[in-house]
Amino acid sequence: MINGVNNPPDVGIQLAEMKLSVAESESRPLGRNNVDKKAEVMQVVLRAMCLVSSVTAVSLMVTAEQTATISVVGINFPWHSKWSFSHSFEYLVGVSAAVAVHLILQLLISGSRLVRGSPIIFSRNHGWLIFAFDQVFALALISAGSSASSVSSLNYTGIRHIALPNFCKPLQKFCDRVATSIAFTFLSCFLLAILVVLDVIWLSSKH
Repeated sequence: MINGVNNPPDVGIQLAEMKLSVAESESRPLGRNNVDKKAEVMQVVLRAMCLVSSVTAVSLMVTAEQTATISVVGINFPWHSKWSFSHSFEYLVGVSAAVAVHLILQLLISGSRLVRGSPIIFSRNHGWLIFAFDQVFALALISAGSSASSVSSLNYTGIRHIALPNFCKPLQKFCDRVATSIAFTFLSCFLLAILVVLDVIWLSSKH
C-alpha cells in the first residue's frame, strides 16, 4: 500500500517469483548431486570388480588338483593333491563364495536403483547394514587368505625337521592355482576395504 492505495501488480509479481522458485526446488533431486552420482557409480564398479575377483578365486581353487610322484627319504610315493583335502582351502572357498553372493545381491539392488536414477543407499539403516556386511566379509577374507597362505607356504618349503619335501616341485600346477587363488582373495579383501571406507564417508556425510 502506497499513500493509502493498494498496489496489486507488485503482489502478483512476488507470487509469480515464489511459484517459480518452488517449482525449481522441486525439480532438483533432494540430497543428490553430481558428486554423489559419481561416488555411487564408483561403488557399483568396485563391487563388480570385487565380484569378479571373488569368483576367480573360487574357480581357481576348486579346480586345483594334480597327481604326481613324490620322493620321501629316497622312496617314491604316488601323491594326489586336491583343494578339498585342506580345511584352510575349503574355508577360503566358502568365504569367497559367500562374498560373491553378497556382492551379487548388492549389485542387483544398486544397479536397478542406479538405472532408475534413485540413490543406491536409500536410508541410514540401509547404509549401516551395507557397512556391517562389507566389514565382516573383508575381515573374513583376511582370515581365509592368511589361513590358506600358511598351508601353501608349507607346501612350497616343506618341513625340514622331519624330512618332508617341497611338494610344489612335482605339484607345480596345483600350487600355482592355489597361490593365484589366494592372491585374488586378498585382492577382493582390498576392494572390500575400499568399499568400507566409502561406506564410512557416506554415513558421515548424512550425519
